[in-house]
Amino acid sequence: MSGSDFYIGLMSGTSVDGIDAALVDFTDKKTHLIAFDYLPFAAEIQQQIKLISQPDTHISLKDYGALDAQLGLLFSQSVKALLKKASLSASSIKAIGSHGQTIYHAPDDQWPFSLQIGDPNIIAEQTGITTIADFRRRDIAAQGQGAPLVPAFHQAVFAHPDENRCIVNIGGIANITVLPKKKSTSVTGFDTGPGNTLMDCWINKHQQLGYDKNGEWAQSGSINHELIELLKQDNYFSAAPPKSTGKEYFSLPWLYQYVDADKFNPEDIQATLCFLSASTICDAIKQHAPGTERVLICGGGIHNQYLLQLIQQQLDCPVESTADYGIHPDHVEAVAFAWLARQTYNNLPGNLKEVTGAKNSVILGGIYPGSTN
Repeated sequence: MSGSDFYIGLMSGTSVDGIDAALVDFTDKKTHLIAFDYLPFAAEIQQQIKLISQPDTHISLKDYGALDAQLGLLFSQSVKALLKKASLSASSIKAIGSHGQTIYHAPDDQWPFSLQIGDPNIIAEQTGITTIADFRRRDIAAQGQGAPLVPAFHQAVFAHPDENRCIVNIGGIANITVLPKKKSTSVTGFDTGPGNTLMDCWINKHQQLGYDKNGEWAQSGSINHELIELLKQDNYFSAAPPKSTGKEYFSLPWLYQYVDADKFNPEDIQATLCFLSASTICDAIKQHAPGTERVLICGGGIHNQYLLQLIQQQLDCPVESTADYGIHPDHVEAVAFAWLARQTYNNLPGNLKEVTGAKNSVILGGIYPGSTN
Protein backbone atom coordinates (compact mmCIF):
# COMPACT_ATOMS: atom_id res chain seq x y z
CA MET A 1 0.00 0.00 0.00
CA SER A 2 2.96 2.31 -0.54
CA GLY A 3 1.91 5.76 -1.65
CA SER A 4 -1.59 5.34 -0.23
CA ASP A 5 -3.16 8.10 1.80
CA PHE A 6 -5.40 6.25 4.26
CA TYR A 7 -7.20 7.83 7.22
CA ILE A 8 -9.92 6.65 9.58
CA GLY A 9 -12.79 8.84 10.77
CA LEU A 10 -14.76 8.07 13.95
CA MET A 11 -18.09 9.70 14.69
CA SER A 12 -20.59 9.34 17.50
CA GLY A 13 -23.32 11.91 17.15
CA THR A 14 -26.01 13.53 19.24
CA SER A 15 -28.38 10.61 18.63
CA VAL A 16 -26.08 8.48 20.85
CA ASP A 17 -26.77 5.26 18.96
CA GLY A 18 -23.23 4.08 18.34
CA ILE A 19 -19.91 4.65 16.57
CA ASP A 20 -19.52 5.14 12.82
CA ALA A 21 -16.05 4.27 11.52
CA ALA A 22 -14.92 5.07 7.99
CA LEU A 23 -11.65 4.10 6.31
CA VAL A 24 -10.97 6.60 3.55
CA ASP A 25 -8.36 6.78 0.80
CA PHE A 26 -7.41 10.33 -0.19
CA THR A 27 -4.77 9.34 -2.73
CA ASP A 28 -4.63 11.84 -5.62
CA LYS A 29 -6.74 14.18 -3.45
CA LYS A 30 -9.86 12.13 -4.19
CA THR A 31 -12.21 10.85 -1.48
CA HIS A 32 -12.76 7.12 -1.75
CA LEU A 33 -14.44 5.15 1.04
CA ILE A 34 -12.63 1.83 1.43
CA ALA A 35 -14.62 0.34 4.31
CA PHE A 36 -17.25 1.31 6.88
CA ASP A 37 -18.22 -0.24 10.19
CA TYR A 38 -20.84 0.55 12.81
CA LEU A 39 -20.55 -0.36 16.48
CA PRO A 40 -23.83 0.11 18.38
CA PHE A 41 -23.63 1.26 21.98
CA ALA A 42 -24.87 -1.10 24.66
CA ALA A 43 -27.96 0.20 26.47
CA GLU A 44 -25.94 0.84 29.64
CA ILE A 45 -23.43 3.04 27.80
CA GLN A 46 -26.24 4.93 26.05
CA GLN A 47 -27.87 5.57 29.40
CA GLN A 48 -24.63 6.85 30.92
CA ILE A 49 -23.99 9.21 27.98
CA LYS A 50 -27.53 10.58 28.12
CA LEU A 51 -27.27 11.08 31.88
CA ILE A 52 -23.97 12.93 31.71
CA SER A 53 -25.25 15.08 28.81
CA GLN A 54 -28.33 16.42 30.58
CA PRO A 55 -28.30 20.15 31.35
CA ASP A 56 -27.30 20.91 34.95
CA THR A 57 -26.72 17.23 35.73
CA HIS A 58 -24.41 16.48 38.65
CA ILE A 59 -21.98 13.58 38.30
CA SER A 60 -18.73 12.72 40.03
CA LEU A 61 -15.39 13.26 38.38
CA LYS A 62 -14.84 9.53 38.85
CA ASP A 63 -17.91 8.70 36.74
CA TYR A 64 -16.87 11.25 34.12
CA GLY A 65 -13.35 9.82 33.89
CA ALA A 66 -14.61 6.25 33.78
CA LEU A 67 -16.97 6.98 30.88
CA ASP A 68 -14.21 8.86 29.04
CA ALA A 69 -11.98 5.76 29.34
CA GLN A 70 -14.78 3.33 28.39
CA LEU A 71 -15.54 5.27 25.24
CA GLY A 72 -11.85 5.43 24.37
CA LEU A 73 -11.78 1.64 24.46
CA LEU A 74 -14.96 1.38 22.38
CA PHE A 75 -13.56 3.74 19.74
CA SER A 76 -10.42 1.56 19.70
CA GLN A 77 -12.52 -1.58 19.19
CA SER A 78 -14.31 0.15 16.34
CA VAL A 79 -11.00 0.89 14.61
CA LYS A 80 -9.80 -2.71 15.00
CA ALA A 81 -13.06 -4.08 13.58
CA LEU A 82 -12.78 -1.71 10.63
CA LEU A 83 -9.19 -2.72 9.88
CA LYS A 84 -10.17 -6.39 10.04
CA LYS A 85 -13.04 -5.78 7.63
CA ALA A 86 -10.70 -3.99 5.22
CA SER A 87 -7.87 -6.57 5.67
CA LEU A 88 -5.43 -3.77 6.42
CA SER A 89 -2.81 -3.38 9.14
CA ALA A 90 -2.63 -0.42 11.50
CA SER A 91 0.68 0.61 9.91
CA SER A 92 -1.10 1.45 6.64
CA ILE A 93 -3.18 4.20 8.31
CA LYS A 94 -1.68 7.66 8.63
CA ALA A 95 -4.06 8.91 11.32
CA ILE A 96 -7.42 8.51 13.00
CA GLY A 97 -9.75 11.48 13.31
CA SER A 98 -11.95 10.93 16.37
CA HIS A 99 -14.79 13.34 16.93
CA GLY A 100 -15.59 11.78 20.30
CA GLN A 101 -18.95 11.91 22.03
CA THR A 102 -20.26 15.40 22.70
CA ILE A 103 -21.54 15.72 26.24
CA TYR A 104 -21.93 19.51 26.32
CA HIS A 105 -21.74 22.28 23.74
CA ALA A 106 -21.86 25.84 25.06
CA PRO A 107 -20.16 28.23 22.62
CA ASP A 108 -22.21 31.24 23.74
CA ASP A 109 -21.63 30.99 27.50
CA GLN A 110 -19.53 33.51 29.41
CA TRP A 111 -16.72 30.97 29.27
CA PRO A 112 -17.36 29.25 25.90
CA PHE A 113 -16.53 25.56 25.54
CA SER A 114 -17.45 22.34 23.79
CA LEU A 115 -16.70 19.04 25.49
CA GLN A 116 -16.26 15.65 23.81
CA ILE A 117 -15.16 12.46 25.54
CA GLY A 118 -13.59 9.19 24.37
CA ASP A 119 -9.95 9.38 25.49
CA PRO A 120 -7.70 9.70 22.40
CA ASN A 121 -4.69 8.55 24.44
CA ILE A 122 -6.37 5.17 24.74
CA ILE A 123 -7.21 5.06 21.03
CA ALA A 124 -3.61 5.85 20.04
CA GLU A 125 -2.21 3.32 22.52
CA GLN A 126 -4.65 0.52 21.72
CA THR A 127 -4.43 0.86 17.93
CA GLY A 128 -0.86 2.11 17.53
CA ILE A 129 -2.19 4.75 15.11
CA THR A 130 -1.67 8.49 15.50
CA THR A 131 -5.00 9.88 16.71
CA ILE A 132 -6.31 13.39 16.20
CA ALA A 133 -9.14 14.51 18.46
CA ASP A 134 -10.73 17.47 20.25
CA PHE A 135 -11.49 19.26 16.98
CA ARG A 136 -13.96 21.83 18.23
CA ARG A 137 -12.16 23.69 21.00
CA ARG A 138 -9.48 25.34 18.84
CA ASP A 139 -12.19 26.97 16.74
CA ILE A 140 -13.88 28.18 19.94
CA ALA A 141 -10.51 29.50 21.13
CA ALA A 142 -10.48 31.53 17.89
CA GLN A 143 -13.86 32.98 18.94
CA GLY A 144 -15.86 30.61 16.74
CA GLN A 145 -18.81 28.40 17.54
CA GLY A 146 -16.82 25.20 17.22
CA ALA A 147 -19.60 23.98 14.92
CA PRO A 148 -20.56 22.97 12.38
CA LEU A 149 -17.20 21.62 11.20
CA VAL A 150 -18.35 19.44 8.29
CA PRO A 151 -19.03 22.31 5.81
CA ALA A 152 -15.34 22.46 4.77
CA PHE A 153 -15.61 18.78 3.84
CA HIS A 154 -18.98 19.32 2.13
CA GLN A 155 -17.34 22.00 0.03
CA ALA A 156 -14.49 19.66 -0.93
CA VAL A 157 -16.74 16.81 -2.11
CA PHE A 158 -20.20 18.17 -3.00
CA ALA A 159 -19.67 21.67 -4.45
CA HIS A 160 -20.53 22.02 -8.15
CA PRO A 161 -19.54 24.88 -10.48
CA ASP A 162 -22.89 24.86 -12.29
CA GLU A 163 -25.33 24.51 -9.39
CA ASN A 164 -26.11 26.18 -6.08
CA ARG A 165 -26.43 23.37 -3.56
CA CYS A 166 -27.39 23.05 0.07
CA ILE A 167 -26.27 20.08 2.15
CA VAL A 168 -28.59 19.22 5.05
CA ASN A 169 -27.17 16.99 7.75
CA ILE A 170 -29.94 15.69 10.02
CA GLY A 171 -28.59 14.17 13.20
CA GLY A 172 -29.90 14.93 16.65
CA ILE A 173 -29.36 18.54 15.60
CA ALA A 174 -29.78 19.63 11.98
CA ASN A 175 -27.29 21.78 10.13
CA ILE A 176 -26.98 23.17 6.63
CA THR A 177 -24.05 23.95 4.38
CA VAL A 178 -24.66 26.47 1.61
CA LEU A 179 -22.48 25.71 -1.43
CA PRO A 180 -22.65 28.50 -4.03
CA LYS A 181 -21.67 27.65 -7.58
CA LYS A 182 -19.56 30.82 -7.77
CA LYS A 183 -16.15 30.23 -6.21
CA SER A 184 -15.99 33.91 -5.32
CA THR A 185 -18.96 33.49 -2.95
CA SER A 186 -18.17 32.20 0.53
CA VAL A 187 -19.48 28.86 1.75
CA THR A 188 -21.72 29.34 4.79
CA GLY A 189 -23.48 27.02 7.19
CA PHE A 190 -24.98 26.71 10.65
CA ASP A 191 -27.14 24.59 12.93
CA THR A 192 -30.80 25.17 12.06
CA GLY A 193 -32.15 23.67 15.31
CA PRO A 194 -33.58 20.26 16.20
CA GLY A 195 -33.18 17.37 13.81
CA ASN A 196 -34.10 14.07 15.44
CA THR A 197 -33.46 14.92 19.08
CA LEU A 198 -36.91 16.13 20.17
CA MET A 199 -38.69 13.33 18.31
CA ASP A 200 -36.33 10.75 19.82
CA CYS A 201 -36.89 12.11 23.33
CA TRP A 202 -40.67 12.17 22.91
CA ILE A 203 -41.05 8.63 21.55
CA ASN A 204 -38.67 7.37 24.22
CA LYS A 205 -40.84 8.98 26.90
CA HIS A 206 -44.09 7.48 25.57
CA GLN A 207 -43.10 4.24 23.86
CA GLN A 208 -39.64 3.50 25.26
CA LEU A 209 -38.23 3.39 21.74
CA GLY A 210 -34.98 4.97 20.58
CA TYR A 211 -36.46 6.61 17.48
CA ASP A 212 -39.60 6.87 15.35
CA LYS A 213 -39.06 4.36 12.53
CA ASN A 214 -39.80 6.01 9.18
CA GLY A 215 -41.69 8.70 11.10
CA GLU A 216 -44.66 6.32 11.29
CA TRP A 217 -45.80 7.48 14.74
CA ALA A 218 -45.49 11.13 13.73
CA GLN A 219 -47.45 10.47 10.55
CA SER A 220 -50.27 8.91 12.59
CA GLY A 221 -50.78 12.21 14.43
CA SER A 222 -51.99 15.66 13.45
CA ILE A 223 -49.67 18.66 13.20
CA ASN A 224 -50.66 21.47 15.56
CA HIS A 225 -49.77 24.60 13.59
CA GLU A 226 -50.60 26.94 16.46
CA LEU A 227 -48.06 25.11 18.58
CA ILE A 228 -45.55 25.30 15.70
CA GLU A 229 -45.85 29.09 15.65
CA LEU A 230 -45.39 29.19 19.42
CA LEU A 231 -42.25 27.02 19.32
CA LYS A 232 -40.81 29.00 16.43
CA GLN A 233 -40.83 32.11 18.60
CA ASP A 234 -37.72 30.76 20.30
CA ASN A 235 -34.89 33.22 19.77
CA TYR A 236 -32.57 30.58 18.35
CA PHE A 237 -34.52 30.33 15.12
CA SER A 238 -34.41 34.07 14.42
CA ALA A 239 -30.78 34.54 15.54
CA ALA A 240 -28.38 35.40 12.74
CA PRO A 241 -25.64 32.90 11.87
CA PRO A 242 -22.97 31.95 12.73
CA LYS A 243 -24.74 29.90 15.37
CA SER A 244 -24.72 26.39 16.76
CA THR A 245 -26.72 24.48 19.32
CA GLY A 246 -27.09 21.07 20.92
CA LYS A 247 -29.46 18.63 22.50
CA GLU A 248 -28.75 20.17 25.91
CA TYR A 249 -30.76 23.14 24.57
CA PHE A 250 -33.40 21.46 22.39
CA SER A 251 -34.65 19.01 25.00
CA LEU A 252 -37.95 18.06 26.61
CA PRO A 253 -37.53 20.85 29.23
CA TRP A 254 -37.28 23.24 26.27
CA LEU A 255 -40.59 21.93 24.93
CA TYR A 256 -42.32 22.15 28.31
CA GLN A 257 -41.33 25.77 28.80
CA TYR A 258 -43.55 26.61 25.83
CA VAL A 259 -46.46 24.22 26.30
CA ASP A 260 -47.84 21.56 28.61
CA ALA A 261 -47.30 18.86 26.00
CA ASP A 262 -48.92 16.18 28.17
CA LYS A 263 -52.32 17.79 27.57
CA PHE A 264 -52.15 16.81 23.88
CA ASN A 265 -52.36 13.42 22.20
CA PRO A 266 -48.77 12.10 22.22
CA GLU A 267 -48.83 11.28 18.51
CA ASP A 268 -49.94 14.86 17.73
CA ILE A 269 -46.93 16.23 19.61
CA GLN A 270 -44.70 13.84 17.65
CA ALA A 271 -46.21 15.03 14.38
CA THR A 272 -45.69 18.62 15.47
CA LEU A 273 -42.07 18.03 16.46
CA CYS A 274 -41.41 16.37 13.11
CA PHE A 275 -42.90 19.36 11.30
CA LEU A 276 -40.87 21.73 13.49
CA SER A 277 -37.63 20.08 12.39
CA ALA A 278 -38.67 20.12 8.72
CA SER A 279 -39.95 23.68 8.69
CA THR A 280 -36.98 25.21 10.54
CA ILE A 281 -34.61 23.48 8.10
CA CYS A 282 -36.62 24.82 5.16
CA ASP A 283 -36.94 28.30 6.70
CA ALA A 284 -33.15 28.44 7.03
CA ILE A 285 -32.67 27.46 3.38
CA LYS A 286 -35.25 29.95 2.13
CA GLN A 287 -33.79 32.80 4.17
CA HIS A 288 -30.06 32.15 3.85
CA ALA A 289 -29.81 30.21 0.57
CA PRO A 290 -32.75 31.40 -1.56
CA GLY A 291 -30.95 30.50 -4.78
CA THR A 292 -30.61 26.82 -3.86
CA GLU A 293 -31.12 24.56 -6.88
CA ARG A 294 -30.61 21.19 -5.18
CA VAL A 295 -30.74 19.93 -1.59
CA LEU A 296 -28.71 16.89 -0.58
CA ILE A 297 -29.63 15.12 2.65
CA CYS A 298 -27.31 13.13 4.92
CA GLY A 299 -27.40 11.90 8.50
CA GLY A 300 -29.77 9.56 10.31
CA GLY A 301 -32.78 11.76 9.62
CA ILE A 302 -32.81 10.56 6.02
CA HIS A 303 -34.40 7.31 7.29
CA ASN A 304 -37.44 9.24 8.53
CA GLN A 305 -39.54 9.17 5.36
CA TYR A 306 -42.23 11.41 6.82
CA LEU A 307 -39.63 14.06 7.71
CA LEU A 308 -38.28 13.97 4.15
CA GLN A 309 -41.80 14.34 2.74
CA LEU A 310 -42.38 17.41 4.89
CA ILE A 311 -39.08 18.92 3.73
CA GLN A 312 -39.81 18.27 0.04
CA GLN A 313 -43.29 19.77 0.39
CA GLN A 314 -41.82 23.07 1.58
CA LEU A 315 -39.06 23.42 -1.03
CA ASP A 316 -39.28 24.07 -4.76
CA CYS A 317 -36.06 22.26 -5.70
CA PRO A 318 -35.12 18.57 -5.77
CA VAL A 319 -34.37 16.95 -2.40
CA GLU A 320 -32.04 13.98 -2.78
CA SER A 321 -29.69 11.71 -0.84
CA THR A 322 -25.93 12.25 -0.81
CA ALA A 323 -25.77 8.59 -1.90
CA ASP A 324 -26.65 9.83 -5.39
CA TYR A 325 -23.51 11.98 -5.28
CA GLY A 326 -20.95 9.50 -4.05
CA ILE A 327 -21.30 9.07 -0.27
CA HIS A 328 -23.98 7.16 1.63
CA PRO A 329 -25.85 9.53 4.00
CA ASP A 330 -24.96 7.38 7.02
CA HIS A 331 -21.25 7.64 6.18
CA VAL A 332 -20.79 11.36 5.51
CA GLU A 333 -19.83 12.56 8.99
CA ALA A 334 -17.36 9.76 9.69
CA VAL A 335 -15.73 10.37 6.29
CA ALA A 336 -15.66 14.09 7.16
CA PHE A 337 -13.63 13.43 10.30
CA ALA A 338 -11.17 11.32 8.33
CA TRP A 339 -10.84 14.36 6.04
CA LEU A 340 -10.43 16.71 9.01
CA ALA A 341 -7.74 14.42 10.43
CA ARG A 342 -5.89 14.63 7.12
CA GLN A 343 -6.11 18.43 7.21
CA THR A 344 -4.59 18.54 10.69
CA TYR A 345 -1.97 15.89 9.86
CA ASN A 346 -0.83 18.04 6.94
CA ASN A 347 -0.87 21.29 8.95
CA LEU A 348 -3.90 22.61 7.07
CA PRO A 349 -6.89 24.46 8.58
CA GLY A 350 -10.10 22.51 9.06
CA ASN A 351 -12.63 25.21 9.91
CA LEU A 352 -14.39 27.70 7.68
CA LYS A 353 -14.37 30.97 9.60
CA GLU A 354 -17.37 32.21 7.60
CA VAL A 355 -19.30 29.22 9.00
CA THR A 356 -18.18 29.12 12.62
CA GLY A 357 -17.55 32.83 13.14
CA ALA A 358 -13.92 32.26 14.13
CA LYS A 359 -11.62 35.24 13.68
CA ASN A 360 -9.31 33.17 11.48
CA SER A 361 -8.78 29.75 9.93
CA VAL A 362 -7.07 27.36 12.33
CA ILE A 363 -5.56 23.88 12.41
CA LEU A 364 -7.98 21.82 14.50
CA GLY A 365 -7.45 19.28 17.25
CA GLY A 366 -4.72 17.72 19.27
CA ILE A 367 -2.35 15.05 17.90
CA TYR A 368 -1.66 11.90 19.93
CA PRO A 369 1.21 10.01 18.26
CA GLY A 370 0.85 6.30 17.62
CA SER A 371 3.53 3.64 17.68
CA THR A 372 3.16 2.49 14.06
CA ASN A 373 3.55 5.89 12.37
